[in-house]
Amino acid sequence: MKKIIASLAMLTPLLALAHPGHGETDGYTIIHYFTAPQHVLVTLAAVAVTGVFIAWEKKRKQKES
Repeated sequence: MKKIIASLAMLTPLLALAHPGHGETDGYTIIHYFTAPQHVLVTLAAVAVTGVFIAWEKKRKQKES
């Protein structure tokens, strides 16, 4: 299991995606993070994964009881 986690951690730089917008218009603003599709997609994916994990944990704990 540790080897799998280490392998996935080493592959995370491949997920990096450079895109315009950081500091190009009106300096640094939080608006960019709410309007750039790259940030919105990553945020939605993180929320979805978190939701699935929480549901899975609740279901697992109910089976144990």
